Amino acid sequence: MREPPKPVGTDDFERCLAQAAAQSPGDVEGVFGPASAIWLVDREAALFLGAGRALLMQLAHPWVATAIGEHSAVLADPIGRFHRTFGIMFTLVFGSLPQALAAARNLHRRHAGVHGALPEALGPRHPAGSAYRANDEAALMWVHATLTDTALLAYELVLPPLGAVARERYYGECRRLGLLFGIPVEAQPPDWNSFCRYRDTTLASPELVVGPAAREIAGSVLAGAGRLPVPRWFGDVTAFLLPDRLRGDFGLAWGETEQRRAKRALRLIRRTYPLLPRRLRHVGPHQEAQARLAGRLRPDLWTRSLNRLWIGRPAMEKGR
Repeated sequence: MREPPKPVGTDDFERCLAQAAAQSPGDVEGVFGPASAIWLVDREAALFLGAGRALLMQLAHPWVATAIGEHSAVLADPIGRFHRTFGIMFTLVFGSLPQALAAARNLHRRHAGVHGALPEALGPRHPAGSAYRANDEAALMWVHATLTDTALLAYELVLPPLGAVARERYYGECRRLGLLFGIPVEAQPPDWNSFCRYRDTTLASPELVVGPAAREIAGSVLAGAGRLPVPRWFGDVTAFLLPDRLRGDFGLAWGETEQRRAKRALRLIRRTYPLLPRRLRHVGPHQEAQARLAGRLRPDLWTRSLNRLWIGRPAMEKGR
């Protein structure tokens, strides 16, 4: 049986934020700044290729799946959920320091209200009626790990690999991002190899169990929740990127047809994506951050339009 939730308290959370702020290159630059590896990776629109993988890996944790099923509007409002999720993440990475800290505090407050009990047993670690909390440190660590791992995987699907030194720097910055979730650095794996061992150990453990709620949410999201036209190749690429165990547990089709479709889509994307101009490749919040560094406080029309696509509003800071 799993240990009871260990929620991140407000005082501990604020200590994490103070540590992240102390490592910031400046208020205008934000938590990371333009010289960071995380800006290099997260600015690429190609990271959306991994969105399905990251979500399904998160859903494999019973606490996450139950919390999303009981407290999220992902099925009723998939576009809004997409905008809120990317709005928070891009603000943490590309926002000014005050913007990033404010987004982190809003996320922490939102998570603090998400708790309950599992309606059914899901493996030996998760009996029926056991408590869950969205601000549990271990659950936050798994969600953070899926984002860290998937972002780099999606980046290297279509662009040259970072290399060992840059990958280690990227992971070190992701540990700082973990602080914005309230995860102390000592609770995170200390280096990339340790992180990979943590990921693989968790994937093989009874901590992850794909239950009926997780499969229902995953199937609905990959079908656009009945509201969005999701191309079949996106589901096939998601199946390709998932670890074998989770692909099977979610019941994703992975026959010859799906494999051919995924390979064909990735071949086309790998050939064309690097040729796109940066104004198309780089997400709106990154372009807004670059304008901020140049002293332009209001994003231009193109950036505002891209922001509406990615985060549902014209700028990371509401009202601009």
